[in-house]
Amino acid sequence: MRTKSLKKNKINVVTLGCSKNLYDSEVLMGQLKANGKEVAHEQQGNVVVINTCGFIDNAKEESVNTILDFAQQKKEGKVDKVFVTGCLSERYKPDLQKEIPNIDQYFGTTELPSLLKALGADYKHELIGERLTTTPKNYAYLKIAEGCDRPCSFCAIPLMRGGHKSKPINELVIEAEKLAANGVKELILIAQDLTYYGLDLYKKRNLAELLQNLVKVEGIEWIRLHYAFPTGFPEDVLEVIREEPKVCNYIDIPLQHINDELLKSMRRGTNHKKTTDLLKKFRTRVPGMAIRTTLIVGYPGETEEQYQELKEWVKEMRFERLGCFTYSHEENTHAYNLEDNVPEEVKMQRANEIMEIQSQISWELNQEKIGKTFKCVIDRKEGNHFVGRTEFDSPDVDNEVLIDATKFYLKTGDFALVKVIDAADFDLFAEPVNPDQ
Repeated sequence: MRTKSLKKNKINVVTLGCSKNLYDSEVLMGQLKANGKEVAHEQQGNVVVINTCGFIDNAKEESVNTILDFAQQKKEGKVDKVFVTGCLSERYKPDLQKEIPNIDQYFGTTELPSLLKALGADYKHELIGERLTTTPKNYAYLKIAEGCDRPCSFCAIPLMRGGHKSKPINELVIEAEKLAANGVKELILIAQDLTYYGLDLYKKRNLAELLQNLVKVEGIEWIRLHYAFPTGFPEDVLEVIREEPKVCNYIDIPLQHINDELLKSMRRGTNHKKTTDLLKKFRTRVPGMAIRTTLIVGYPGETEEQYQELKEWVKEMRFERLGCFTYSHEENTHAYNLEDNVPEEVKMQRANEIMEIQSQISWELNQEKIGKTFKCVIDRKEGNHFVGRTEFDSPDVDNEVLIDATKFYLKTGDFALVKVIDAADFDLFAEPVNPDQ
């Protein structure tokens, strides 16, 4: 009796972690769809693929709990098969196989063809840029490179993603054209390090040339840069940001810390002065640019004095956008040899203090926007508001623009000119400039 095999499988892809993981899930789903498979993202399905994150403690815990949850569902007969892929699986496959054996198969980050085979599908090499996007129709992530060659002491990404590999410009342009044909208006460029782009293929940092090719894609109105590295930043990129209206006046550049000793221990290849000079150059060369950064507090050996230096620097730099994380002690990283000696409560206190300072800075910067007009993209409707973003804001992590949906009608996915009428710490309240047009 093989009646079970006659049932049509529906594959549910569950994504954990960052936008780079989401991109990988979209590629997987595109491949499955091209093979005639029924596939959904984070919905019901009798076959489950979990795309895990293995970056820091909280992310690993969420991934393990999700695996355990679906393993239990499989045991109870609620799902038939469970496959695990992604960073956690790449990093801890033998441990996971031993500890959670009730999973059909574990795959690493580079084993897409094998995963597809296990799902009864063939890997189609010709599918350049074909993927099933899960983001709102107006924006999509464009992964321009995989892996990382940086030696940062606290980071396990090279263990999970391997060395840096750029995608050729012509392939990325094809992918952008396909996204634009499907209604995408904003490309968010992602990689472990955008600034390294092209070194392996073209023997030079080639992000500026890539941007000059992408701005020619019809239908794309905004291009946004995520995850730039401060050391060896290609300054020709600043010219492109300034001169090309399609490239948003925005950059995400994780700086991690500012104290020279800690930067050296973190193996960041820079120091307090060089970092500050670079940021000043950004603001001089691209007036009005929004700079987003992320910081780490509680790194091994971080003294109160070093933390105070970071705190004062945050006040001085007045970042438009900032996130702060507590240090996570990751095995097989260079920093794992150091003693994780800052107590957890001190780490949390420091992170909260930094975010309070940032909250005040963000409020002050937002107050200056009242009465001004901005081009805004409408991402969604939520309750009584249309929720949008300016070019200075990335989805999910940055400020939002709220427009009263009981008074005005806007179409999601469209751009609108709005005037800011009020502002909070992280939200702007606005009205359309030409609501009837």
